[in-house]
Amino acid sequence: VSTQSTGHYYITNNLSMVDAATKKTLAAIPLLKTKAGPRDKEDWPIRLKEEVTSLIKYIQNNKTADNDWLRIQSNKEGTRWFGKCWYIQDYKKYEFELEFDIPVTYPSTAPEIAIPELDGKTAKMYRGGKICLTEHFKPLWSRNAPKFGVAHALALGLGPWMAVEVPELIKRGVVVHKDDQPSGE
Repeated sequence: VSTQSTGHYYITNNLSMVDAATKKTLAAIPLLKTKAGPRDKEDWPIRLKEEVTSLIKYIQNNKTADNDWLRIQSNKEGTRWFGKCWYIQDYKKYEFELEFDIPVTYPSTAPEIAIPELDGKTAKMYRGGKICLTEHFKPLWSRNAPKFGVAHALALGLGPWMAVEVPELIKRGVVVHKDDQPSGE
């Protein structure tokens, strides 16, 4: 991990499988400092503040880069996260609900992000609509825990997953834009 003079951080050596654009996105997301999970009553509020700060920066960066693709919020305790993510193809916006819980072993364990309405529609998904991140994302997370947080899971997990899977689901006709669905659905 290296520090830039702006106070933001970037990861080196561990991102050999990540493209230059993703590295640039990741470099602009502040890393987290507090190693605490939801069971740590003293340090969890500190970690949660870092999570929110990192998420705000990530979403602001996305908007600046004209890459706005999600809205997310948590319950008061910061243990359950939910929102919407979307993918735009052929000038059509495909919108999905997303959700996940912070694992009790967080930040050592990455959250399992779910898009419930896509459950069973792709092989790269587990029961309940949890997206498959085992091959690429989870090793990266484990090498960078506890510095990675929710924003990193979205940037390195959900974003790339959607960029690969959603166009394929659209192409196969498994996902149909709301304006193209037969009436009555």
